[in-house]
Amino acid sequence: MTQKVFWSDPYQTSHGTAVATVDGADITLESTIFFAFSGGQESDAGTIEGCPVMSARRDGREIIYTLAADHGLGVGQQVKVEIDWDRRYRLMRLHFAAELVLELFHAARVGLSKVGAHIARDKARIDFACAQSIAPLLPAIAARANEIVAADLKIETGFDDEENERRYWEISGFSRVPCGGTHVRRTGEIGRIRLKRNNRGRGSERVEIYLDD
Repeated sequence: MTQKVFWSDPYQTSHGTAVATVDGADITLESTIFFAFSGGQESDAGTIEGCPVMSARRDGREIIYTLAADHGLGVGQQVKVEIDWDRRYRLMRLHFAAELVLELFHAARVGLSKVGAHIARDKARIDFACAQSIAPLLPAIAARANEIVAADLKIETGFDDEENERRYWEISGFSRVPCGGTHVRRTGEIGRIRLKRNNRGRGSERVEIYLDD
């Protein structure tokens, strides 16, 4: 099973490791800093020994990377993994912004049920099953989220269950929140959060999350 260095050091952009398995264009690594799509957070972009990673996917607790068919890598070969840091850092910031907004919706006790989420480089979104517009809630939630950002709180992360790779984040004033994504170290790194409602049709509401850089 691949050791996931992106959890212990999400700020690492270059990493030396060895190829664990090869199956045509698909390979696995002994350890990695290259995050694969999970929990709505998009995969990193980058290279393995100079070969662009075409896709990264989870298979249980393993991560499989797809390279060009002529990658030429072999089992046991030492390789260098490099990620696009600008993309990673943007995803980390938007990921935690989305997590924070979701927890604030829960705290508002308005009976929303999350049905989907996605974190991309330009924005994040959360989809809710809801019979009424969420627009009236957004100003207060955005204001509270930006208060937490301005407070520059430390973000604690770790394992609830290391064997099964169940992780959490926690900040002052919140209970532990299960999450296996990558996180910034402090809320102040996120920057100002802006929210926008996107009506998805009857019974479905979407909040879009942007960062005002």
